[in-house]
Amino acid sequence: MCHDLVTARKFAHGSRGGNPAERTNLEAGRKYRMFLDANDLPNDQQLSAHICIVGGGAAGLTIALEFAGTDIDVLLLESGGFAAEKDTQALYAGTVANEALHSPPDRYRQRRFGGTTTIWGGRCVPFDDIDFEPREYIPHSGWPLARALLMPYYARANRLCEAGAFAYTVRESFDSAVPPMIEGFESSHFTTDTLERFSCPTDFGVRYVHRLRAASNVRVLLHANVTALQLNSAGTHTDELLVKTLRGKRFKVRAQQFVLAAGGLEVARLLLSSRDVHPGGIGNNHDVVGRYYMCHIAGTVGELNIDRPLGAVWHGYDVSNEGIYCRRRLALRPDVQRSHAVGNFIARLHHPRITNPEHRNAMLSLLYLAKFAIPYEYAKRLTGDERAGPGVWWRHLRNVLRRPFDALGFAAHLMRHRLLAERKFPSIIVKPRANLFSIDFHAEQWPNQESRVSLSDEKDSLGMPKLLIDWRYSAGDVATVSRALELLARDVRSSGIGRLDYDPASIELEMIRYGAYGGHHIGTARMGTDPHCSVVDANCMVHGIDNLHVAGSAVFPTSSQANPTLTVVALALRAAAHLATALGP
Repeated sequence: MCHDLVTARKFAHGSRGGNPAERTNLEAGRKYRMFLDANDLPNDQQLSAHICIVGGGAAGLTIALEFAGTDIDVLLLESGGFAAEKDTQALYAGTVANEALHSPPDRYRQRRFGGTTTIWGGRCVPFDDIDFEPREYIPHSGWPLARALLMPYYARANRLCEAGAFAYTVRESFDSAVPPMIEGFESSHFTTDTLERFSCPTDFGVRYVHRLRAASNVRVLLHANVTALQLNSAGTHTDELLVKTLRGKRFKVRAQQFVLAAGGLEVARLLLSSRDVHPGGIGNNHDVVGRYYMCHIAGTVGELNIDRPLGAVWHGYDVSNEGIYCRRRLALRPDVQRSHAVGNFIARLHHPRITNPEHRNAMLSLLYLAKFAIPYEYAKRLTGDERAGPGVWWRHLRNVLRRPFDALGFAAHLMRHRLLAERKFPSIIVKPRANLFSIDFHAEQWPNQESRVSLSDEKDSLGMPKLLIDWRYSAGDVATVSRALELLARDVRSSGIGRLDYDPASIELEMIRYGAYGGHHIGTARMGTDPHCSVVDANCMVHGIDNLHVAGSAVFPTSSQANPTLTVVALALRAAAHLATALGP
């Protein structure tokens, strides 16, 4: 069941109850279920715990939940509060080398309790076996662990994400037969039987706040900004963290084990800026931290004309046995990836380009006209390729006026099934009046050491260096998409179901238009066995430091075609098991 928003709002507004004297005392904090505000602590206090977790997003909260109700004392430090705060969010601000390729670093990410799960779309997909394998044609590929080692944690991650069973094929997810995705489509290159599952989407902060409140061994400290990690003189052990608040409070935290779970960009900033022992930053003796920065390669291209009746194509959502929204897609087979030396790739059937009023679709034009009210993460897709001229807005309005009942029905659907629903309809699905689609692709980005985040000379209000982001794609990324679309067009033609027309020269332009897609900040503290080309080991522990772990997509050596959240949670569960062993009885 999804979270209770009403209860969450009551908690958010009442979470700082009690008189000031009680709130400044950690022991009194136990009485209030262990949620405290760092601004209410005495200055220069030293806190301690068995485990200190930095970051209250999906990874950090997952680890905290694993220890809730045990004898292990957990302290979770969260920079924000329960709601968005302008000054706190501004701590994410930084510089982007090429603004056409990457959004400002304070976009997509959320610096608050629940992290970016407060705004995510809910898509849950596991990584494939091939994603973990070293592939000689993809430099720097290969994980130090096989997918089989994550499998015990994937099912539990599915439950935490509220995406139902760990069942990602049609056969596993539906008792009764479902119609084919495209009737008559046959392919030796693509499958159509794998699924994406969708969370509510679950805000981890709202959903699991009650479990943490009920755990007397877990303290959550809000508005606590970690500004530095201090190591021992040998640089092999984390002694303490330095923490500040925006109101001027300062204190230190000691723990037996530390976990950085602050997101793929912020983890790199913390490691790089902690230079008291290692001049280049923690874990960065070989200049690896911040490099190999990946997101995903995405875009929308071409026209797919299907020469079949309307009922012969199903590109929308199915509902699984347990009531979870699922969607099929065209997935490039692993053997095909190997034989053509390309990365992982999936495609979905998509509606025509929203920004072009020539589609004459009232629902799409309504979206365009309402883009000012759409969150940045999605509104970005509604900009960048509009037809020039003042008449564009009027032509979209004319589309709406020509079919007002279509627009009203669409608005009612959005209101009922997305805005007001507890389990939200995942995305916009437009039923075509003809079998004409575009291709929406989502592909693996190849690891590239020149794609990186580093520190700039500018500092934030806490005195920390801001980030400089230089995201780059490679020829391998272009080749993956180009070859996959070529194979798809060939299969559509050979199946006799229609044709896929696209301009090969437009592929790279579309990749540039989308840029570093989705806010999936991956690979900046990558996992591996060799400290010369990785930051953490297979247990997510920083090489050479016996009590510092990293949790989140920063440790992924490769990005797969899949959104990272489900694998982030699965890896966090595995890291928690390793932490429990490290702490002993």
